Amino acid sequence: MFKNILAATDLVSVADPVVMAAANVAQKYQAKFHILHVLESAHADNRLLVKHFKTGKEIIVDADYEKEVHKQIENVYAGILEPSENREICVMSGFPWEEIIRWSRYLNANMIVMGPHSGRAAEKGVVRIAGKIGSTVEGVVMRENCPVMIVNLTAQNNMAEFKNIVVGVDFSVSCECALSLAATMAETSGACIYPYHMIPVVPYPKYSRADYEADLAAAKQRLEEFCSKFLNDVPHAYNVWGGALAHLEIIKCAGKNKADLIIMGSHTKARAGKWYAGSVVERTGFRADCPVILVTDPDALLAWDESALLKSQIGKDKDRMIHVFGRRKTKIKSGR
Repeated sequence: MFKNILAATDLVSVADPVVMAAANVAQKYQAKFHILHVLESAHADNRLLVKHFKTGKEIIVDADYEKEVHKQIENVYAGILEPSENREICVMSGFPWEEIIRWSRYLNANMIVMGPHSGRAAEKGVVRIAGKIGSTVEGVVMRENCPVMIVNLTAQNNMAEFKNIVVGVDFSVSCECALSLAATMAETSGACIYPYHMIPVVPYPKYSRADYEADLAAAKQRLEEFCSKFLNDVPHAYNVWGGALAHLEIIKCAGKNKADLIIMGSHTKARAGKWYAGSVVERTGFRADCPVILVTDPDALLAWDESALLKSQIGKDKDRMIHVFGRRKTKIKSGR
């Protein structure tokens, strides 16, 4: 189901959990594994002006510097990852989310693996906001039509078993995509799926125990009806309870069921002229101890602003349909 997996790393001199996670998934699915490092442009008006990974001084990227970085990354993983003909390292300059999307489309990647934040946040003077994913992840999630896996530093290296999968469900189209992906992954790995829905609970006495019990019964029935067409014979168990913060309850559900993977639908939306990836997605991806895969509703994907990109044909000739890996081989047109 996964033929090309792209791991985007901003680390050069040390091993990145993102790369290790992607390598394990690629090995499990016998996929081609691509490591992408973007030499982040220091200024918008010159994409070839970057900071040297050792000295921190601004330099103009040339072929020799790209080879130096490429060799450094090779050396880092030489003693960690087994040699493989299915592994490729790519180094390029530019703005990270643009180059990640461009390279993903060129490879026709089936999954992108990223960290929730840039490892260079301190260097760039970026203040990390608790519970927020980085702008690079946000830029990719809102524009790319393949699943995006977020891996935190706390994630374990041997994380590719995927025996217990939690799927956050709020009855949106994105959740249908997430359920379809989860079902196919479960068929491959023999996993059990745990769909979870949170009932929003308001403070007592406005919301009584009787109200909660009625909402609980209705939510369980709706969840079963919503999920049954995707799960069929896949082992599963429904989880419904009340809470105030959905991301905390999803993480609690993952802990309760010893989940090694969370799959969610990403809800890109406009608010006051700005686009968001969805606060629950952001907070879950930032806090979860296991990998989190995000799947975006194709109708919510942003158009790619071609005027902001280099004049290149990479990524422009690919099928812009979301490939949802369900047993029904569903393909949903992006309309972009």
